[in-house]
Amino acid sequence: MSQAAILLKARGGLFRQSLLSAPLLVAAFSLLAGCTNYDHVIVGSVPDDYRTAHPIIISEQQVKIDIPVGASDRGMTALQKTALDGFLQDYDRRAAAPLQILVPVGSVNEAAAHRAAIGLSREARRDGIAGSNISVLPYQVPDAGAQAPIRVSYAKVKASTNRCGRWPADIADTSENKHYEDFGCSSQNNLAAQVANPSDLIGPRKLGDVDAERRSAVINGSGGSGGWRANGSPDLSGDGIDYSWSN
Repeated sequence: MSQAAILLKARGGLFRQSLLSAPLLVAAFSLLAGCTNYDHVIVGSVPDDYRTAHPIIISEQQVKIDIPVGASDRGMTALQKTALDGFLQDYDRRAAAPLQILVPVGSVNEAAAHRAAIGLSREARRDGIAGSNISVLPYQVPDAGAQAPIRVSYAKVKASTNRCGRWPADIADTSENKHYEDFGCSSQNNLAAQVANPSDLIGPRKLGDVDAERRSAVINGSGGSGGWRANGSPDLSGDGIDYSWSN
């Protein structure tokens, strides 16, 4: 056999051997790929919105005020009357929630608090609260030497959120580029406290009545303006301001 034939035969054996080993290599790489642990990060899987972390909740809560009472007081004082009147400004007369006046028992000012509570209940009736909705109840004071206050409270629907000041983690750790736990809590609390009618957070109010007198004054120019020009623009010549620069 010639040298060329031997060389061709050897190359043919190597070619067949490489063809047979190719599927084995593919299978081995597939097994290795299956064992690889990929750390996938799904964007948006964890909510990072302060409105979600600190939602504003509308619920019925107890609003209260502690009115101080001196041991030598002989009845309701002017300061106590002013404090109660200011506290009852937000009382909804239509809802007619029960008003509780809690009087301390076992304290050094017990007798003075009892006299002041009588005056406070009368003042509440003068403020428009029915006597059937006012209850005067005692509460025990653990310290006999303390001058305990009179607590006035009633239930009211309020907007509120969870308590602020939670710091479970280091806010300097920003590796995940997320808000810290307390982010936006103060803003949500301030918004909830400023809302006069919590129902406004649920939906809009219905439109009020049209002020026909004001609308007529604006259209006819009797409210300080000159009415409307022929081209549809407002005539402001009657308000005493120079608008020549706009012509």
